[in-house]
Parts: sequence; C-alpha cells; structure tokens
Amino acid sequence: MMAVAHPKPGLRPYLAEDAPLLAQIFRASIEELTTEDYSEAQQQAWAAASDDEAAFTARLGKQLTLVGTLNGSPIGFITLEGPEHIDMLYVHPAAVGQGVGTLLFGAVEKLATARGASKLIVEASDSATGFFEQKGFVAQKRNTVLRGDEWLANTTMEKKLTAKGSNP
Repeated sequence: MMAVAHPKPGLRPYLAEDAPLLAQIFRASIEELTTEDYSEAQQQAWAAASDDEAAFTARLGKQLTLVGTLNGSPIGFITLEGPEHIDMLYVHPAAVGQGVGTLLFGAVEKLATARGASKLIVEASDSATGFFEQKGFVAQKRNTVLRGDEWLANTTMEKKLTAKGSNP
C-alpha cells in the first residue's frame, strides 16, 4: 500500500445548500462531544435548534458563515453574528483534532480584526471552554440558558483583538 498524505482541511464560504449537512454536523457534535458535560435531555434540547431546517438555514444565512472542508466535504462550520460575536462553532466528531476548528476560528479572527472589531465574544459550552481558552479567550461570566424544557450552563468568554497595521 502507498502512504497517503493526510489531506489538509480547507475553508470556503457557506452556501444555502450546505444547511442540511451543517445541521447534521451540529447535531452529531452535540450528541457525541458533550456527553461529559450535559445530560441526554439537555443535549436533545440543544440539538433541537437544527430540527426546524428553515430556521436553521436562515440563522446560517444571516451571519457570516464559513465552512471547513476535508477533500471538499463540509466537516465543520463557524458563524460570526455582527462584528464580534461567535454564535456557532461546530466540528463533526470524526474530524475533531485535525485542525478544522482552529482553521475556522483563525479565519473569523482575521476577518473580525480586518473589520475593526476590538474583541470576539462567545458563549462557550462547558465542552468547548478549553478550546477557546487555548485561543486566548478569558471567561467573563457563567450563564444558564433555557433550551426547550432544559437549562444548560455555558460561559461567556472574550478575547481582545489587536489591530494589525494597515495591512488587512
């Protein structure tokens, strides 16, 4: 057998036809990556945000959404709401650890900085706080949010951005 180089993840803008697959990534990520931090009932209430395909598609379309790909197939996505709020960052469980989340976050950080944002804010799930801490985010406050009939804890985290010279 020949050695196969590991493909590098790629990035591209979101297309409306990506929505059903991104909804699957959203659900799989919640169901498989958050079991240590959230109950099954909490996970189902959280994942239900993707059940209404029209609403989920609209949410992705209203924000700056980037798609992470491997061999051209979507394996993760990030959304930036307004100039500084990361609304969603999800990577398919099978692709975790391959740099997709880092690639997606890096692209949004560059875009936000180029657009003059002074900080990025995220409400990170308990399962994601470590990732954001590694990227320089600092916890600001704990939150409890209602999803369906379930209360879920998360942490508002912030990263200060430094303006790069005149080169975007």
